Amino acid sequence: MKLLCYKIEPLNDIGNLAALAEQLIFSDRSADRLLMILKMRGTRSTSELAAELGMSVPGVRQHLNNLNEDGLVESRQEPRGVGRPAQRWSLCESAQQRFPDTHAEITVALIDSIRGELGEEALEAVISHRYRQTRDRYRRELTGVEGDAARLRRLAELRSEEGYMAELVSDEDDWLLLENHCPICAAAQSCQNFCRNELGLFQAIVGKSLSVTREEYLLEGARRCAYRISPRT
Repeated sequence: MKLLCYKIEPLNDIGNLAALAEQLIFSDRSADRLLMILKMRGTRSTSELAAELGMSVPGVRQHLNNLNEDGLVESRQEPRGVGRPAQRWSLCESAQQRFPDTHAEITVALIDSIRGELGEEALEAVISHRYRQTRDRYRRELTGVEGDAARLRRLAELRSEEGYMAELVSDEDDWLLLENHCPICAAAQSCQNFCRNELGLFQAIVGKSLSVTREEYLLEGARRCAYRISPRT
């Protein structure tokens, strides 16, 4: 059983009492939801997080303070035109461990072993084999799905099932495939051919009528990977 510890503020007003009640009742669930919102949506203010969670601002602030003490979130001051600067919250690097990374250590060890014992050509053959398997599976899953939008929504669902926390967003005539998490991040850092193949994979799946470009890249410092999918002109 996990032992939960709380920083108790002086209960000198109704707001503090309400915050403590929310903290005790919704402890783990709300903290996890906070982390998920920051993962999926990026930087948020305390009031924005409170609105998304349906909680009071003091209650959310208590959770954020606890998560900050655990080294999972951090804040910065954002100047506003009038009044005090807004406090904006984001995930720390250590928070990534709360999200799935597919067998990170053993995957990196296998990559290093293949590279060391069999050479780069053998590693490329393994990555190419994974690419073909994934491409063929996606094509089977998309069989019978008609229309670009429906096919892209199904692709986002498949990616989410694999742990990428993907979503499809319309952007005028284009679509954005947003991947808010990378479950193979450790492997991709060790061998970036995984990323190159993913870009080629999406192009193979969407077909010749659409083009795919990467606009945000996790390994270049972005908080996620984002792909723009546009009709060819």
